[in-house]
Amino acid sequence: MRLLLCLRLRPNPTTKSSFPLSPSSWSRATSTRTRTRTSPTNHHHKQQMSPSSTSAAAVAEGSAARRFWIAAATREAAFAAYTPFLVALAAGSLPLDSFRHYLAQDTHFLHAFARAYEMAEECADDDDDKANITALRQAVLRELNLHSSVLQEWGVDPTKEIPPNPATTKYTDFLLATAAGKVDGGKGSDKMVTPFEKTKIAAYTVGAMTPCMRLYAYLGKELGFLLKQDENHPYKKWINTYAATDFEGNALRIEELLDKLSVSLTGEELEILGKLYQQAMRLEVAFFSAQLLDEPIVAPLTRYRDPKDKLVIFSDFDLTCTVVDSSAILAEIAILSHQKASQSGSDNLVNRTKSADLRNSWNMLSNQYTEEHEQCIERLLPPEEAKSLDYDQLYKGLEVLSEFERQANSRVIDSGVLSGMNLDDIRKAGERLILQDGCRNFFKKIGETRENLNLDIHILSYCWCAELIRSAFSSVGCLDGLNLHSNEFVFEGSVSTGQINRKIESPLDKVEKFKSIKSDLDSTTPSLSVYIGDSVGDLLCLLEADIGIVVGSSTTLRRVGKQFGVSFVPLLPGLIEKQRQLGKQETSVFKARSGVLHTVSSWSEVQAFILGNDFS
Repeated sequence: MRLLLCLRLRPNPTTKSSFPLSPSSWSRATSTRTRTRTSPTNHHHKQQMSPSSTSAAAVAEGSAARRFWIAAATREAAFAAYTPFLVALAAGSLPLDSFRHYLAQDTHFLHAFARAYEMAEECADDDDDKANITALRQAVLRELNLHSSVLQEWGVDPTKEIPPNPATTKYTDFLLATAAGKVDGGKGSDKMVTPFEKTKIAAYTVGAMTPCMRLYAYLGKELGFLLKQDENHPYKKWINTYAATDFEGNALRIEELLDKLSVSLTGEELEILGKLYQQAMRLEVAFFSAQLLDEPIVAPLTRYRDPKDKLVIFSDFDLTCTVVDSSAILAEIAILSHQKASQSGSDNLVNRTKSADLRNSWNMLSNQYTEEHEQCIERLLPPEEAKSLDYDQLYKGLEVLSEFERQANSRVIDSGVLSGMNLDDIRKAGERLILQDGCRNFFKKIGETRENLNLDIHILSYCWCAELIRSAFSSVGCLDGLNLHSNEFVFEGSVSTGQINRKIESPLDKVEKFKSIKSDLDSTTPSLSVYIGDSVGDLLCLLEADIGIVVGSSTTLRRVGKQFGVSFVPLLPGLIEKQRQLGKQETSVFKARSGVLHTVSSWSEVQAFILGNDFS
C-alpha cells in the first residue's frame, strides 16, 4: 500500500497538498507535471544544460524552434539515440562497411540540404535572413568536403554513385517538395507573387531543416560526452564534428532564423510549421533506422534476443505508469461518493458529518503512513554502504517494509474508508487516468505486436482495486493479453464493502509472484525478462529481472539501493557498454542480480530500447 501521502515521498511539483485531488485537480496536476530531466537521454548530470535542453525562458519568449524541439526531445530524439546504427557506432563496434554506406547516404542528404538552402534564400525577403541562409549553406558544403575526405581515407571513391535508399529518398523528396512550396496543397514557390507568400515558404523550408541540425547537435553532445575518455574510438572524429561548438552554433543559427521567419505566421500556419518539423524529425529517425547493420546488436531488445525465446515484460502501475497514485484516486472517489449521498439523502446533516469524518480519517491514515514509512526506511538501512550487491541483506531489510505495508493496509480496511464506492465510478476514473508520457503508446504498441513478437506482459501492482487498472488499460486498447496481478475490492452488487482481497501488498509479495511467473515460463521455454518500476517496493523485482529499468527519480529508491550495493546507470550508456561486450562472451550480456539497474527519463526510452522506433 502507498497511501495518498506517499505522493510526498516522491514529490510532485504540482501536488502540494497531502489530500487526494478532485477529478478536475487530477487533470490540472497531471497536465502540468514535469520530469526532472527533459531531454530523453541527458545522462551526464554534471554537464551544463546545452542550448538544445528545454528552457522555460525560451518558451515564455515565444521561440517556435524551442517549442518544437521540446516536443521532439521527449520522443523522437530517444528513438534516434537507440537505433542499432547509433548504438553500434557509439560502442565502436559498427562495421566499417556500414559506416561507409551511411556516409554515402548522408551525402545524398547533404546535397538536398544545400539545394533547399538555395531555394529558401530565393524566397527570403530580408538581407540578414539571406546572409544567414548563405552561411548555413556554406557549412553544409564544408560538411560534404569532410565526407569526401573521410571516404577517400577509407579507400572509397567519393565520385562513385551509390544510390539512395528508400528512407533517404523519402526525406530528400519531402525536403525539396517543401522548399518548392508544395506544402498542405500549396501552389508552389514559382507561382508565389507576394513577398509574404515567399517568406512563408522560406519559413516552412527552414522548419523542415532545423530538426536535423538540432538532432545532430544533440546526438553529437550525448555521444561525445560518453566517448571523451576513449582516444582510440574509430569514429571519434565523426562524433567530434557534431559535438563541436561550431556545429552547435549552426544549430542555434538555424533555430534563430526559424523563430524570425515564423513571427509573421498565423496560428494555422504555425501549426503547419510544427507538423513539418515533426515529420522531418521522424524521417530523420527513419533515416538512422535504415542504415545497414548485420552485426549482433543489443537494441532493440526484440532483435537481440533469440526469436524462439519468450520476452517477458513486467511493470509496476502506480507512478510507474501513472502520474497520480491510485490510492489518491480511490480516496477521492470514496469521499465524493459520500458527498453525493449527502446531497440526495434525507438526513443531510448526518451524511455531511460522515463525509467530513471520512476526510479526516484519510488525513490521519495518510499522515501516519508517511511518518512510519520514513521510520521504517531508516530502520532497514545498514550502517555502511555495501561495496557490491548484498541481495540477502536487502531481502531481510524489505521483510521489515513488507510487514509495515501489511499493517498499513489492515488499518485502512478496519477504518471502513473504502466502503460505499460504486463500481461504475471506479471504471470511469480508470478510463480517465492520465498515464506518464509515452506509456500509453508503449502499451498500445505492445498490444498490437505481442503475438508476432512472442512476448508476454504482466502488471504487478499494490493497487487496492484491480478494476481501476483494467479500465485504464482498456482505454489504451491493450487489455487483451495483459496479465494483471493486483488486489481486488470486495463488492456487494456494485458497491464496495471496504474489504480487500489481498494478493500483492508488499515487496516480498511482488518478488514471489515475479519468480513464480518466471519459473513457470522457464519450465517450458527460455525467456528474457524486463521489469519496469519506480519505487523501493519494486527493488527486488528490478534486481531479479534480467534487465531492471527505473522510471522517475525516487530518492528513496536510490538511497536504499545504493546502501545495499545497487548501481544506477542511465540506460543508453549501459547499452553502449553491453554492445562492447557482445562477441566477448558466449552467454547473454543481460543477467539477473547483476546489481546494476538502468534509469530512463521517459517511456519513449523504454519503447525505443525494447521495440525500436515507430517511424520506419
